Amino acid sequence: MPDTDLIVTAAPVYEPLAALHGGERFPSGARLLLFHAGHTEPLVPGFAATADANVSFDGKRVLFSGKQAATDPWQIWELTLGDRSVRRLIADTSGAIRPFYLPAGRLVFAQRTPQGFRLMAAGKDTSWAVAPMDPNLGSTLTPLSYAAANAVPADVLVDGRILFEAGYPLGAGTTPELYLVYQDGSGVESVRCDHGTARWGGRQLASGDVVFTHGATLARFTSKFAHEVELNAPRGDFAGAIAETTSGDWLVSARSSAASRYALKLWKPGAAAMQTVLAVNAENILEPVVVAPRPRPNHHPSGLHPWNYGNLLALDSRQSRLGDLPKPPASVRLETLDPQGRIVVNGTAPVEADGSFFVQVPGDRPIRFSLLNGAGSVVRKEAGWFWIRSGEQRICVGCHTGPERGSENRVPAVLLRTTTPADLTGAQGAATSKAGGQ
Repeated sequence: MPDTDLIVTAAPVYEPLAALHGGERFPSGARLLLFHAGHTEPLVPGFAATADANVSFDGKRVLFSGKQAATDPWQIWELTLGDRSVRRLIADTSGAIRPFYLPAGRLVFAQRTPQGFRLMAAGKDTSWAVAPMDPNLGSTLTPLSYAAANAVPADVLVDGRILFEAGYPLGAGTTPELYLVYQDGSGVESVRCDHGTARWGGRQLASGDVVFTHGATLARFTSKFAHEVELNAPRGDFAGAIAETTSGDWLVSARSSAASRYALKLWKPGAAAMQTVLAVNAENILEPVVVAPRPRPNHHPSGLHPWNYGNLLALDSRQSRLGDLPKPPASVRLETLDPQGRIVVNGTAPVEADGSFFVQVPGDRPIRFSLLNGAGSVVRKEAGWFWIRSGEQRICVGCHTGPERGSENRVPAVLLRTTTPADLTGAQGAATSKAGGQ
């Protein structure tokens, strides 16, 4: 049995990937249960639906998604464990789900919009202070995702980055994938570049590894490998979002087949079998959370500048996980999406003989690059979209190269030619950026 109290979500019906299509994960409702000494009780009695528990770093409070009445949208609430008092933090009429605590009195969640779920942060950045939640969080909302894709947080890593789920290719695909972004929405990237198999439900272990599911299997990301590592877990169908006990055992939601319900299982990694901890008739037991203090993630004060554009330096665009180009492209073309979702070409910029280029791009909008040869034909193109925050300055190695690759230790040729980025913001952005003193 687990050596501490747990909070789980119980739901008659569970659609684990529904949010990535803008749908409802719990179409028949859900409720949070407190599991203590082998017994369960409702954590928030009186609510029509509750889910998505996240325990505070000191182990004294719980964020959750909830509906007071069945006709209400999902909203973000906080419960104090000591006296079971509850207060609403985010009252969003369109719906808000999957909240996680951030350091310095902030939180991240997914907000439903007409375009799908969007990552949102709430709370004023109080730098390194350990502050309580601001009761006016709803007035401090900051979007963190800017691609035309459903994005739902999965965890907050100890290094401070937000682990989130979205389709791959980002903004253009439907295969579930895991991504990372900083707490101000900058630095968005894939966790790993070995895409293909659907993966979701990522949670970080005390070791720093991230464990996730493909559905029928479990796998992990570990820092020494640039690809996922398969786990030799017992056969089953896994819901993802595991929890790690203080003894190092894992709590997983698993079922024997699609016709059965998920039960809470205890598994010692490497063991041949799992032990059932909690099964409830006609309900799925999901999203286990340990009720205990835990390490506070790093807090990164934002380094964004007060601009409406971002600067991007590519060190060697010849490099790619798809195979390096035999010769450098002649130019790079930037595409964006307008508010109606139509592709707009913002212009081209030269690529140097060493593959480097330096460009200024519109901030807080979906963007993607295509590499062109001397005849203007595409030699390589990004399949999906990403974004640069307004005021962000970013350096990448190549085109979807992966963290395992690095350019030679030399000054990129483009910076030997000029330290002014080629303006690919478009006419309106260019006029604004010049006024900003670039």
